Amino acid sequence: MRLSADPADPADPADPADHDHHADPAHLNERQPRATAPESATLHQALAGTGGLDTLLRDLTDRAVLAVAGAEACSITVRRDGRLLTVAGTGGLPSGLDQRQYENGDGPCVRAADSDAEQHAPDLSEEDRWPTYAAYALSKGVRSVLAVPLAVDGETDAALNLYATTEGAFHGSREAARAFAANASDAVNAALRIERERASAGDVRTALLSRSVIDQAIGILMAQERCTAQTALDTLRRVSQDANIKLRDLCGDLVARTTDGAPGRASQRR
Repeated sequence: MRLSADPADPADPADPADHDHHADPAHLNERQPRATAPESATLHQALAGTGGLDTLLRDLTDRAVLAVAGAEACSITVRRDGRLLTVAGTGGLPSGLDQRQYENGDGPCVRAADSDAEQHAPDLSEEDRWPTYAAYALSKGVRSVLAVPLAVDGETDAALNLYATTEGAFHGSREAARAFAANASDAVNAALRIERERASAGDVRTALLSRSVIDQAIGILMAQERCTAQTALDTLRRVSQDANIKLRDLCGDLVARTTDGAPGRASQRR
């Protein structure tokens, strides 16, 4: 039985694994030459030319299926902003396989990520740790699961999740899965670090733009009302609170209207 996609499960827009990737589920069982996780020395260069974490991890899931005997599908779970997400998955991976675990708060990939302990379910038809999840996975053709924690920095949790349609698929390949996960952890850490740097740079740019707009608005009010900078800022804050408008947006409106020759809301509501 092949793994069957689940059209009934709504796709999570933040979950790239819910979308159909390039692999064809009809070829999940076709074994290819063994692949390994990319060497850490090349990660930064590879990430610079990709879309970042998601693109790199999508490639890792494809490599994992090739590297671990018995694996037919793979996903990677990462905790972002306190929420577990499947950030990447091979083609044909039923979207609900991981999502059901997140909703239930337990399951092999959730437990592997949260406890930093490997989780192996060689036969889901006899699995009693997660009966609800096991029943769902079996309905999608999954018979065995192996979830290996990924060693990532900081407070982020992550796991490499491998799926197969046959019983005991990973009995002879758990060591290979661990070795792959160890190498993949370097890739995940590098990607997370670059993603944080990009986000931080974006936050700095946003903060600088906001500060510039607010300073311009203060200058406009000082000129219009012949008041001090503190009085102008207090006026802007009061109008922002009264109108339930973000200070940055209020100041942007004032600057734009003044530039166009029309009074802004701060001037109108002194």
